[in-house]
Amino acid sequence: MNLENVSIFNNLESATIEKIAKCFKEIDFKKKQTIFNEGDPSEWLYIVKSGIVKITKNSNEGKEFIIEIIKEGELFGAVAVLNSIPYPANAISMENTTLLRISRTNLLELVAKIPTIMFNFASILGDRVLNFHDTLKHIALEKVEARIASVLIKFANQNVINGLNCNMVEIRLTKQDIADMVGTTVETTIRTISRFKRLGFIEYKDGKIVITNIKALTNYGKQNDCRHI
Repeated sequence: MNLENVSIFNNLESATIEKIAKCFKEIDFKKKQTIFNEGDPSEWLYIVKSGIVKITKNSNEGKEFIIEIIKEGELFGAVAVLNSIPYPANAISMENTTLLRISRTNLLELVAKIPTIMFNFASILGDRVLNFHDTLKHIALEKVEARIASVLIKFANQNVINGLNCNMVEIRLTKQDIADMVGTTVETTIRTISRFKRLGFIEYKDGKIVITNIKALTNYGKQNDCRHI
């Protein structure tokens, strides 16, 4: 993963990106290792070079909710760093992960020198707010089946498997991960995933979920959406 592929550096010349790259440091995290906790001082902005990071919040009862999953080439910690406030959530690696990080001081210097970066930040953060709003809406209005169907579709990429066009969920989501994203129990998630398999919507391939009938899964989600009752 090169910085040229990171959205905050869109429309920058290669020479400029080479200089920016010198401000970043590489750091490795093992699977399930905490990168930062909610309330920690926001000293670094992070970019995922390889691996996956989940952003979580804990309820008063200690239950973990996944509010966002950060994949290769995506950044996190920006809101806190740019506003000099503590991190508002937890960040945990979901697998062995390599991150690039830049200090607040260096980041603010870059933003001051290269206004395009701040414009790109605004665009990215605006999209994140819309996605988060959609997530809250789904949790509030949709039945569990519809929420789980939406998660699977969200993380699916088009793939060719055994000569067939299929949609493979591009990251390894455990039943617990899915439950934490949609605000339900792992038992309910297991039952729902099993139902999707029986209906022929999904199957497993090399430990990943393959959506074999994305149209049917999408329609099933709509039919089980409380807004359609």
